[in-house]
Amino acid sequence: MTDKFRIGGVDVEWNAEAGLNLWAGSPAVTMWTESSVAGLFSGFHRMVGTERFKLALHGGGRDSTDGDWAVITSRPTFEEGFAAIATIAAAAGWGRWEIVSIDAKAKEARVRVHNSWESLAQRAIQADWGSAYVGGKFAGIFQRHFGVSTCWAEQTSFAARGDAFDEFVVKPSDRSLEDRLDALMQSDQATKADLAVALERVRKEVEERALAERELREKLELIARQEEAIRALSTPIIEVWDGVLSLPLFGVVDSQRAAEMMERLLDAITQKAATYAIIDLTGVEIVDTSTADHIGKLVRAAELLGARCIITGIRPAVAQTMVQIGIDLTKIVTLATLREALRRCMRPGEMVRK
Repeated sequence: MTDKFRIGGVDVEWNAEAGLNLWAGSPAVTMWTESSVAGLFSGFHRMVGTERFKLALHGGGRDSTDGDWAVITSRPTFEEGFAAIATIAAAAGWGRWEIVSIDAKAKEARVRVHNSWESLAQRAIQADWGSAYVGGKFAGIFQRHFGVSTCWAEQTSFAARGDAFDEFVVKPSDRSLEDRLDALMQSDQATKADLAVALERVRKEVEERALAERELREKLELIARQEEAIRALSTPIIEVWDGVLSLPLFGVVDSQRAAEMMERLLDAITQKAATYAIIDLTGVEIVDTSTADHIGKLVRAAELLGARCIITGIRPAVAQTMVQIGIDLTKIVTLATLREALRRCMRPGEMVRK
């Protein structure tokens, strides 16, 4: 059997057989404030201590305002919307909410709660730490209303201490809930729960650092692979025919690049069992003594492995420079083009040294 009512403008449904209570279609629970809620408060309070308990309640209230704000924004003005959510709160046993004042320019509000469920529960266990959860709700609501990043609800009257109501001053704060938790953990009031939070933070930081290090290693490996690819492109070894390799040179040939060229060429000669190596200088515009020496060493090293070398593509300016600096090419076959060199390699009988 299902009982349906409308309380404070909200449809309420009880299904005793299913053990289900719905408010506006959402599951709800009815708890005896002076026994069940008070016992719940007492248990959590013993575990984490007063300050952390208050911060946890404040944060929970602040983070539970999506539905409240949807009701508020459904009305023409903020004041009308707040009155609507206050009616729902009163019907649900949250106490009677009222706005005492709002200073839009200073972004400051004063709000009261009569018969707050938190204050009733605290009286039952003779506690008076305040109504932090509903205070958090007010902070979340006015944070949206004022359009600021952080609001804090400072309680100024305490029904649990004998005042006629709970009252809060809500205004922007430069200290977030997280800042207050950090300050608590660094104080003498830190509890085992605070230490657990700190350890969890450390664990997350270690995981994040490990992830960052792994990503950095992957980037370094990628850079290394890219550098290797660039080196391979800068000294390409091409097998233009069976047993014939071509090494086109371009740009400046310094000591490091010369060593890389020699290593790659000698490896290729060995792997391909090459008998000829064509060194093409078409892309080399300037030759100095150092570059010529590198080329000479490259030729001698290749011939030690049994591969004859042919130099092609010597530009007129390069040839003139070679003559001026006294480079001896009389023992090396030199041809104008790569095509001529390939034809010479395909007719071994013509392969004579100049």
